[in-house]
Amino acid sequence: MSGHSKWATTHRQKEIVDAKRGAVFTKLANLITMAAKRGGDLNANPSLRTAVEKARAASMPKDNIERAIKRGVGELGKENLEEVNYEAFGPGGIALIIEAITDNKNRALAEIKRILQKYSGKLAESGSVKWLFERKGVITINPNDQIPYKTEPSGYRPMPKKEDLELKAIEAGAEDIFWHKDENMLDLYTKTEDLEKVKESLNNQGIKIELTSLDLVAKDPIEVTQKDKETLEKLFEELSENDAVQDIYSNLKT
Repeated sequence: MSGHSKWATTHRQKEIVDAKRGAVFTKLANLITMAAKRGGDLNANPSLRTAVEKARAASMPKDNIERAIKRGVGELGKENLEEVNYEAFGPGGIALIIEAITDNKNRALAEIKRILQKYSGKLAESGSVKWLFERKGVITINPNDQIPYKTEPSGYRPMPKKEDLELKAIEAGAEDIFWHKDENMLDLYTKTEDLEKVKESLNNQGIKIELTSLDLVAKDPIEVTQKDKETLEKLFEELSENDAVQDIYSNLKT
């Protein structure tokens, strides 16, 4: 697999600068609240469990997480948040799916439409883009992480080497793997229904997991010119700064 192009506004949370931390916490809280509407039990609600894991990875305070769950299950009054998805085309004909959570759909639509137009993009008709993607479970591993290990003098041991890590991933049930260009991050792809099973298998093998998610993966990624890539980067950056936008997926080849 060639790797999927996802600009996640809450991705790589450990690198969030203080100036943006509050905004990211708000987005994570909304994500947790929406997931909690389907039930507040982490063990019975995989979406909620994944959302909470993202929040913990971002060092979101426990009280904030618990409050977001209570909002979702209705303990703090009626919650007006809604999930909305937008299909669009960007520079170079790149297909985009923008996932958002908002309490004002009209405002969110107007803001996203304005940002797209600013960078030669446009909204697409419903269904014209979605068929280019498929939902997959994605497990992200940092091969440079240290694994807690009591019998080691340092208290840690290194992650397995590249070949061993790939083998363990396949043995755990991953459908495919993708090394990012600098090889500082590995993505494993699973069927959506197999995500938790593969994750548990990796944990049992002592593999430290950076992040798990259910992402949209392009079936046939495409390449664009360097100029279009630079414009797309600006587009993604401005979209990600929008209060409603959670994740941005594209069929840009990475």
